[in-house]
Amino acid sequence: MKHLKHLFTALLLLCCIGTAKAEEVTIDGIKYDVVTKAKQATVIRSETKYSGDIVIPSEITYNDVIYSVTSIGDEAFRDCTGLTSIEIGNSVTSIGNNAFRECTGLTSIEIGNSVTSIGNNAFYYCYGLTSIEIPNSVTSIGDNAFICCYGLTSIEIPNSVTSIGNNAFIVCIGLTSVVIGNSVTSIGGSAFESCTGLTSIEIGNSVTSIGNNAFRECTGLTSIEIPNSVTNIGDNAFYNCSGLTSIEIPNSVTSIGWGAFSGCTGLTSIEISNSVTSIG
Repeated sequence: MKHLKHLFTALLLLCCIGTAKAEEVTIDGIKYDVVTKAKQATVIRSETKYSGDIVIPSEITYNDVIYSVTSIGDEAFRDCTGLTSIEIGNSVTSIGNNAFRECTGLTSIEIGNSVTSIGNNAFYYCYGLTSIEIPNSVTSIGDNAFICCYGLTSIEIPNSVTSIGNNAFIVCIGLTSVVIGNSVTSIGGSAFESCTGLTSIEIGNSVTSIGNNAFRECTGLTSIEIPNSVTNIGDNAFYNCSGLTSIEIPNSVTSIGWGAFSGCTGLTSIEISNSVTSIG
């Protein structure tokens, strides 16, 4: 029993030694959570809301130690309505959930070329944002990432991105053109729903599924080319796209969901291949 007690104490000591120590610090008006062992820092929410033009550096110095700024934490800038622009350093790899949610005064943002993921609701209701460049390092765009970003007029999703989350660009009514890169395999449900100003969209040749309601109520859309990689068109995918006049279903498609083209009153012709086994 005594031997087991000593063994337990030794294991506990080893665990404590291996645990990374974290500390909150504020440098040049930005609050960080620094991990001393990893020498990494995360931008976190501050009691005083951030405002104006902010530059997130690639590294900070605290107690004569250099820390690499690797992430923007969840809700770090949420509801910072006075924030006008932000520049994210090249060391940052992730933008957390709700990171810039409801930053209504944000007009421009520069994302560093190391960011791999844009979290859920990251730019939710940032309606002042007029443009954004997604770097080639990004592989995923989270659910609701740009919901109600009315000011966005065009978006180019780079070839590095493999998935577009549900509701990612829903109700982006100012959006007129979208280019989806060749690595995207799925377009999430309602991803571009109610983007009424959308007139053109280019879908990459790796997309296999178009989610439910993906382009629902995109009334300005007049034509769309579905690539040969697509196998499934979801329910209500093009519901009420009244401006759509023609569409060609490629041979790769095997199923067309319920209401997929319901309300497409401008559609005059459609060609469905023999590969389609079910129509909702």
